[in-house]
Order: sequence, then C-alpha cells, then structure tokens
Amino acid sequence: MQRLCLVLSLVLAPSLSAQDPARPDTAEAERLRAQIEERFSRHVHEELRLTADQATKLRASQERFGTQRRALMRQQMERRRALEDQMQPGVAANADSVKKLMDGNQAGRAQMLKLEQDEDREMAGYLTPVQRARYQQMREQLMRRVTEMRAQRRGGVGRMGPGTRARPEGRRPRPGRRPI
Repeated sequence: MQRLCLVLSLVLAPSLSAQDPARPDTAEAERLRAQIEERFSRHVHEELRLTADQATKLRASQERFGTQRRALMRQQMERRRALEDQMQPGVAANADSVKKLMDGNQAGRAQMLKLEQDEDREMAGYLTPVQRARYQQMREQLMRRVTEMRAQRRGGVGRMGPGTRARPEGRRPRPGRRPI
C-alpha cells in the first residue's frame, strides 16, 4: 500500500509542477513533493539503517541540495524548451540565441555535476561508503521511475530513450520566445 501511494504521488507531482515551467510550483505540487520526499526519507532511513544523527544530517542535506537541484533542473528545462522552439523545422533559428542556449545547457550540466559532488562530499562526513553508494542507487532508481511515469503521462511508452521527444508533437512553441 505504501508503495502504491508513493507511485501515485510520483505520477501526480511532476504533472502538477510541469504544467507551466515558467509559473512557480502550485501549493498542491509542493505538498505532493513534500509527501514524496518524506516517504523516500523514511524508506532511506529503514533501508540504510540510519542513526538518528545520520537521519537528521541527511534530511538537512536533502533539503539544501534538493532546492538547488530543482532550481537547476527548472533552468535546464527552460533552456531545452527554448532550444526546441529555436530548432523548429522550416523556421530559421537565431544563431546567437542557439549558441547562448547551448552554452547555458553545458554550464547547467557542469553546475549539476558540481552540486552532486558537493552533496556526496558532505554526505561522506556522516554516511559510510556503503550507505552513500546505496543512497545514490536508491535516488537514481527513484529518478528513473519518475522519468518513466512522466513519459507515460505524456503519452509515451515506457522509458524515454535517445530520440524520444519530451514534448508532445501537437504542442506549439510559445509566442515571443524566439531570440534570447
């Protein structure tokens, strides 16, 4: 039952927060995200057999780095969508805008990698190497499942692979989004 609630929350939260990426998250999306994070934290606590001190420190790390991660992911999504808008078939793309977006994507990936390294370095101060490795596996598994569910909600089938468009074919670019 707990697994079903987690799966349902994972399906609903991304759809609510992804309705319009330029608009801040709704209160409902935030509530669902908090529920997901709480359930994931409990699962991690049980699976890794964390001490009370480890659990407190991990929760603080998750909150701090999670906020930064979500902001970076939102920025990356906005850049990808703007790049998709620029690269419409039959429409000349603005080379300067495309270059800025490509450079921004690369910088965003570097920021995300640094964030993950900083988070891992911090967790190394209170988790054992085995706990850190298991935690990373659990988080990767959760993120894969979220990605699969998002793809299914958008009409895709199963996992999103190379060449899979995250945006439904029928969606039109937003007006006024051409030059950056």
